[in-house]
Amino acid sequence: MKILLLTITSIMMCFALFAQTQQEQDSMKVINLEEVIVSTTRAGDKTPVAYQNLDKSKIEELNLGQDMPYMLRMTPSLVTTSDAGAGVGYTGLRIRGSDATRVNITINGIPYNDAESQGTFWVNMPDFASAVNSIQVQRGLGTSTNGAGAFGATVNIETNKPSLEPFAEVNNSVGSFGTRRHNLIVNSGLIDNKWAFEGKLAKIASDGYIDRASSDLQSYFMSGSYIGNKTTIKALVFGGKEVTYQSWYGTPQAVLENDADGIEEVIGNNGLNDLEAENIRNSGRTFNWYTYENEVDNYNQDHYQLHFNHAINTNWSFNLSGHYTYGRGYFEQFRDDDDLSDYGLQPVTIGSETVEESDIIRRRWLDNDFYGFTYGVNYGTRKVNAILGGGYHYYSGDHFGEIIWAEFASDSEIRDRYYDNVGTKKDFNTFFKINVDVSEKFNLFGDLQLRTVDYFTEGVDSDLRNIAVGDDYAFFNPKIGATYTMNANSSIYASFGVGNREPDRNDFVDSPTLPKSEQLQDLEVGYRYTGQNFTFNANFYHMAYNDQLVLTGALNDVGSNIRTNVDRSHRTGIELVGGVQLTDKLNWEGNVTFSQNKIDSFTEVLYDYGEAFDDFIIIENQFNSPDISFSPNVIAASNWSFNPAKALRISLLSKYVGEQFLDNTSSDNRKIDGYFVNDLQFELNLKTKLISEISFNLLINNVLDHEYESNGYTFGYFGGSYTVRENYYYPQAGRNFLLGMKLKF
Repeated sequence: MKILLLTITSIMMCFALFAQTQQEQDSMKVINLEEVIVSTTRAGDKTPVAYQNLDKSKIEELNLGQDMPYMLRMTPSLVTTSDAGAGVGYTGLRIRGSDATRVNITINGIPYNDAESQGTFWVNMPDFASAVNSIQVQRGLGTSTNGAGAFGATVNIETNKPSLEPFAEVNNSVGSFGTRRHNLIVNSGLIDNKWAFEGKLAKIASDGYIDRASSDLQSYFMSGSYIGNKTTIKALVFGGKEVTYQSWYGTPQAVLENDADGIEEVIGNNGLNDLEAENIRNSGRTFNWYTYENEVDNYNQDHYQLHFNHAINTNWSFNLSGHYTYGRGYFEQFRDDDDLSDYGLQPVTIGSETVEESDIIRRRWLDNDFYGFTYGVNYGTRKVNAILGGGYHYYSGDHFGEIIWAEFASDSEIRDRYYDNVGTKKDFNTFFKINVDVSEKFNLFGDLQLRTVDYFTEGVDSDLRNIAVGDDYAFFNPKIGATYTMNANSSIYASFGVGNREPDRNDFVDSPTLPKSEQLQDLEVGYRYTGQNFTFNANFYHMAYNDQLVLTGALNDVGSNIRTNVDRSHRTGIELVGGVQLTDKLNWEGNVTFSQNKIDSFTEVLYDYGEAFDDFIIIENQFNSPDISFSPNVIAASNWSFNPAKALRISLLSKYVGEQFLDNTSSDNRKIDGYFVNDLQFELNLKTKLISEISFNLLINNVLDHEYESNGYTFGYFGGSYTVRENYYYPQAGRNFLLGMKLKF
């Protein structure tokens, strides 16, 4: 690993020295880091896809310590959720109904999604928004990028660009549920017109809205840049450490409804002990399943990026980037009366008694390395813009479990591994994109990508099964489109693309059969208008899937969603996005998505364990054209912004999310009700001779104190004539606030 990083670094430094010694006389402008680092994967004005850009000022407006999904919550077709209920800790997002495993995330063009689960764990990068210059969200298939296939959207994150002037900045936030955020940012400015450095330290803590759902988060960010006439080099090191009390399993519906009989059924169905029964009877809406004092997720993640960019002449440039991510950590669990055999341990004989169960504290570890490189060769003229890009990435993840304490230890020693398996993944892709101005008004777009994936995991899994699963894939992902410029303000566009993606680790491990890869055929047709005081975008999409892996609503034993292939399904909708400057002081921005999200045919599988729970039979129920789980038909957002004075802004942010079903049966008995939430924000910005910027930011979340849930899951089974159907939800906080102060010197 170190040899590879040193080799990449040496090659890049040699390139840089070579570029510096060239004596070419043609004039060149200073390279814009934003263009050279992220241009290979971003959409532009003439790219025929639906996208939204967020600049640094827009990100800073909402950045008071909540996780990244909450910075994006007002973008079209996007839904956020928080396990702890207040936006700090484990949070997630869905775009067009697609969960985080199907949303491609890159940071400076480097894949961020976990290679095995394909999920994005924002908790590992607390306060990362403070280091972000811009974000582009491409909805649908989008343009070719690095990493996992985008089946819902692509989120392209660009970190801060070098500042021309030096500064120091301190941000402090406090709020409900003991939430607090503190960071210090130091920037050198541009030194000798060539060098720039930035550093940041941050700490975020919160008790959480849900009982015991606390978060203790720390992060750092450092960057250094060399900027020459034709060459730039940028090195980044950033990472985070999180200790988060688990709140993964949600709140039973019976608890939310204060249904005493239903609560007793949950106690009986799940075999709760006296302490657990007392907890569920008395906790109310903020119920947390866990009571053990150290039921925490403890994880560290460090990222290293090195970017080299060189302009050959006015038309040609190229960039090469190397990256390495090191992650390691565990989640700790207390287990009451677990079978010793579940850990491969022998029964314990005490006198004449044979003990086969024991209280146990275990840790389940993930120790992983992810490294690789990306590249891009850019050619641009007044009429043609072409990019040849791609990358290679390698992942190795060691999954293992340790027993750190047991009431009856049997033949085990502390930190004995009761399971151990390793997953490896090789991911290569190369793509070619081209935009051609055929005429003054007509532009053609083409995008061809070849991607190969080789994933395999083997060893002993957490349930002591021997596993040896995985597969290798070769995908061809073509896209084509066109943009017609009607006049200086208006344009129309259309595109069609095909995307393919592989199953993730859980699909392989949890599925009784080999899961299939998925294919998406995405049609996008849109209209854009940009005027002096008014903007409008209408986008129609039809996303047709073959063998889509859809959420069943059930979870595995670590809280991850279980999915299954369905032959044919689709998402069809229209997104309307607009904004208007009504007066010099009053502005409105908003968006709404209307959609249908359907599976042609879905087979629900349930088990009947019999009256004595000593056997089971499979029961299958067929559903024709049900809604895809977790896919609301209506999503809307609105932002009214009022500036009564130059230094003061008052904003009303509103979000509506329609009902969502917990599984793929479209049953009204298993759904998340629609909700409408309003936030009120006050921002005051002052400047003095001593302090260049003093800002106060008060955000009142859910100002109308609406009770709602943003996520959930369901499961069911039969015990002969006895039926179990349980729904669990993730309640979100009522009225709460965050107050921030920024000092910039």
